[in-house]
Amino acid sequence: MKFNIGKNGGVKAELVFEDRLDTDFLKSLSEKEVFAGKPEEVYFSMNSSFESLLLIGLGKESEIEFDMLRRTFFKVAEVLLKHKIEEVELNIPKLNNLCNYKLAEAIAEGMLQATYRFDKFKSERKAVPEITVNYNPIPGKEHRAEKGINEANKLIESIFLARDLINQPANVIYPKTLADIAKERLEKNGVKVTIYGKKEIEELKMEAFLSVARASSKEPKLIVMEYYNNPESDERIALVGKGLTYDSGGYAIKPATGMVTMHMDMGGAGTVIGAMNALSSLKAKVNVVAVVAACENMISGDGYRNGDIIGSMSGKTIEIINTDAEGRLTLADAVYYATSNLGATKLIDLATLTGACAIALGEQVSGAITNNDEFFAKLLAGNERAGEMIWKMPSTEYYKKMNESKVADIKNTGGKYGGMMTAGLFVGSFLAKEIPWIHIDIAGTAGVEKAYGYVGEGATGVMVKSLYYALTE
Repeated sequence: MKFNIGKNGGVKAELVFEDRLDTDFLKSLSEKEVFAGKPEEVYFSMNSSFESLLLIGLGKESEIEFDMLRRTFFKVAEVLLKHKIEEVELNIPKLNNLCNYKLAEAIAEGMLQATYRFDKFKSERKAVPEITVNYNPIPGKEHRAEKGINEANKLIESIFLARDLINQPANVIYPKTLADIAKERLEKNGVKVTIYGKKEIEELKMEAFLSVARASSKEPKLIVMEYYNNPESDERIALVGKGLTYDSGGYAIKPATGMVTMHMDMGGAGTVIGAMNALSSLKAKVNVVAVVAACENMISGDGYRNGDIIGSMSGKTIEIINTDAEGRLTLADAVYYATSNLGATKLIDLATLTGACAIALGEQVSGAITNNDEFFAKLLAGNERAGEMIWKMPSTEYYKKMNESKVADIKNTGGKYGGMMTAGLFVGSFLAKEIPWIHIDIAGTAGVEKAYGYVGEGATGVMVKSLYYALTE
């Protein structure tokens, strides 16, 4: 999809407000319940002379907000693609006094979201038709619109990168290929990517990470990404993503149906790589480091067992209650590394960590735990700007005590109650120093069974936008 600023041509779209149906034609469409100008309504027709009519419903102007615009223009793009329309003209006035740059960004993002296809493994693939969008903001705001559209393009590129990584099966995306893609995509944007193999991971004494990885024939990789673009700041924010490229459950083996989507258990890693791509491609003035401990949780005669007591990079010992509670073990070493070796001053970890979170919050709301409300408020602001949803869960001493072990420093599951909170607090206990920290559980949101809004089924790329906005505004 190509956007031109300040040009004319193509099917001319008409914006319609449900409380301003001021022509007999619009009133007739509404009376016949064909089109009433409500949000997300799109009407398209073509006569025998191939003249097209495109009506876009925006509801009441006083109620217009950015995520509604994303959803509406996603449907606009779907209609254009369906009817193979090659060019469209959008004349966008000031709407509800919204910022012209953010307005253009939301409209462009909604349209671009409709172009995602995951058909890499199909023998026959249909190309997405190219659409030229001639975008005309109010006079004098062309540069603002151009900025918004450019930002939307880079964000969508990053979201699609995350989706592609998460959607691909484990025989294609495994620790080495995940590391190679991160290096290839990010280094051209100025991100330093260092990849450590098993020997270097052993030297770092990441026993928790290595315990999860050891049953797999695929070598684990520690992927470290560093982006420094604000020499005036001492702040260094760390992003840590769970990188289980496949999870069988280990000796606490999952049922066959539960394993089918376990290539998506690296959703946190895909999200972090996508966020790093967004920050670096848009030249964000921030200092961000990212860590992914990538491995597979498999079964072999050398696999770690339920009942084992293992070490960790931090020196803490861990009682293994359940080998299927493996992601938090890899995160434990990754979080400690980020705070001890990379000098993180704040940290956000993201993981498809618990079924408990998905059961509690569903597929559209991510769960969070934090030790710092001020830091969380920044994330929440970015989340709201992105049109994504997150909910802060409690982190009381009650949940912390559930992780206490009688034979080791900590155990890797607190039991069946409060599973999202105990898992998150387990991860947080491996911070090398007391810094602002947020744990985000995307078990329900990283991949969805049912499409909603502009989010298709499968991998969503959730939190890529939120992280970008939270760290840059």
